[in-house]
Amino acid sequence: MSNDANEGYAAHDYILSRDALDALNRDGMVAKAYGNGDISILNRFDPFGFKGGHERLYKYYSDKVEVDHDVVSSITTLKVRAFTPQEAFEINRRLLNQAERLVNTLNARARSDLIDYANKELGEAKEMARQAASALSDYRNREGVVDPEQQATVQLQMISKLQDELIATKTQLVQLRVFTPQNPQIPVLQTRVEELGKEIDQQIGLVAGSKKSLAATAVQFQRLQLESQLADKQLAAAISSLQDARNEARRKRAYVERIVEPNRPDYAAEPRRLRGILSTFVVGLVVWAVLSMLVSGIKEHKD
Repeated sequence: MSNDANEGYAAHDYILSRDALDALNRDGMVAKAYGNGDISILNRFDPFGFKGGHERLYKYYSDKVEVDHDVVSSITTLKVRAFTPQEAFEINRRLLNQAERLVNTLNARARSDLIDYANKELGEAKEMARQAASALSDYRNREGVVDPEQQATVQLQMISKLQDELIATKTQLVQLRVFTPQNPQIPVLQTRVEELGKEIDQQIGLVAGSKKSLAATAVQFQRLQLESQLADKQLAAAISSLQDARNEARRKRAYVERIVEPNRPDYAAEPRRLRGILSTFVVGLVVWAVLSMLVSGIKEHKD
């Protein structure tokens, strides 16, 4: 039984395959069971001892093993014919064990492939996240910026304060020139106005207007930051996929459930001797009647 009919078909085809016969006959049990000298020469495998090749054994084996897979119930029925109850039972038991190992192998491989693929995706996502984070860190160290937008905000606030101070200084300078033209503070204020103007120009240059400005570095920084964020999202998705794959592997199991164990026959179902004797007798009568009619016809023709 299985939660997927594919394993049932796989078991069906495997039991009737040459590989199954090779595993079954690894100790020569099949050849001995069907080629025993106690078996009638008409039914024995390789009765004369010179046509016992593997292909002939496979054809003989195919006639003795019957596998019926019910698609609706997913139940596979295995029937084996042999010349002794013990041999029929042993062949059936071995084939059942081999089919069970096959289904277990297929199941384990499917589950392993599912988890291995998720692990591979996780490894790739980890590497992408590492490379993106490393590229962003290298850029910060190389350009000397942590976050251009935040730093630009701080710079603009500083420029605003300098401009306010410049305006206040210029106003004071104008007042002194008007009311006290000879005031010794005028040269000092003039120097201060010049210095504030230079500082404002320098701070504006750090924000925009040059290749080293925060505006110029923000473009590359945003690209690297976006790549890092996407890599982190892919990593989170890969971790989730791995967990889903593990859960799916635990839920999705194919297995062989032995509803009925192999039975050892109490008596031989074949050959049907009485039917054979009666059939032979009837055929003999028919042949005798035909020959009698032929002989009578020949005699009448001579007369």
